[in-house]
Amino acid sequence: MTTFLDTAKVTVESVHLKRWRTVRPPLEDRVGIWSSPAVIAPNNFVYKSLSDWAFNIAVGCSHACRFCYVPSAATIKQAPKLAEYGVKDPDAEWGDYVLLRPFDEDKFLASLRSAENTPRDRLKPDGNRAVMYCSTTDPYQVIHHPNPEKQRELSRQARYLVRRSLELIRDHSTLNVRILTRSPLARADFELFRSFGPRLLFGMSLPTLRNDLAKIYEPKAPAPSQRLTTLQAARDAGLHVYVAVAPTYPECDETDLRATLKAIAELRPKTVFHEPINIRAENVARIETQASSLGIKLRTEVFESRQSWQKYAVSALQTVERLAKEIGISDRLHLWPDKSLGSLALANSMPSPKDHMKWLRKYWERVSEWPK
Repeated sequence: MTTFLDTAKVTVESVHLKRWRTVRPPLEDRVGIWSSPAVIAPNNFVYKSLSDWAFNIAVGCSHACRFCYVPSAATIKQAPKLAEYGVKDPDAEWGDYVLLRPFDEDKFLASLRSAENTPRDRLKPDGNRAVMYCSTTDPYQVIHHPNPEKQRELSRQARYLVRRSLELIRDHSTLNVRILTRSPLARADFELFRSFGPRLLFGMSLPTLRNDLAKIYEPKAPAPSQRLTTLQAARDAGLHVYVAVAPTYPECDETDLRATLKAIAELRPKTVFHEPINIRAENVARIETQASSLGIKLRTEVFESRQSWQKYAVSALQTVERLAKEIGISDRLHLWPDKSLGSLALANSMPSPKDHMKWLRKYWERVSEWPK
């Protein structure tokens, strides 16, 4: 019988590994400048309460997170253009291409005015009138290029892109800003962040404290230990911080989750978001490929069927909810249950379907905290 895992990854051995081993164009063709400029654009978040808009500095991301959900959208929408840069398969090659968006200040300011002037009744009620840096890439990633001079130039442009756009938002609007990164490089802009006062929240993704586990799922991202240190530095610098414990993995057991939440509690974050790993496009196959290359066996049985994944997801969410109460941060906990967890079939399989739906709506309708 064909399982949900089979469908999701289309068999790693016969298809995906072959695609990963395909000879690819030189790196310099896939790291450079994108065709359209960076602007503030409405996002498509559902039940996240992160922001109303996003500012994405690049197409692609050097962190190469194997679980990332972004490549599926890139495959559909940007594949023809990416092919011009030598990217044959945006999903399989995720992490190998980073195309920095150029900065056109006039176009950026036009997008800023559009966002600023959007009537509040047309905004998502949970968006906090905020711009997120970033939703499909990382604003503080290291851009790798085989030519050292070209790498320095791209790094300089990326830094200017982030800093100048933030200065313009601060000085020419009343919008809020939410920073989300995995990189300690963000420390360089702590002073700029502070200049926003309560208009800016700084956050990092920290699904686990285990560096070894993160190496499987986030092979090129900075280690969790570095991220925790950066969050501590941000708190000590007087910034308003939040943490995204997302996505947690099937290997994140109760002991691991408790340790992560205890460390986060010491930061006194405004909000602690949590989401267990979801299945999107071919991310299961990417995870399997990475684990196979390291000779590691993962708990992929949770992906064998839609029902097994739903059971895992609900269990992970409820475990974090219980631990947050135990640790004393339940008032700041914001779970991200996937909308599929509201399916009628799943609700009817629960001891109390009505209570299950009430529990989901509690988080789906939650508005995350913002500094006063």
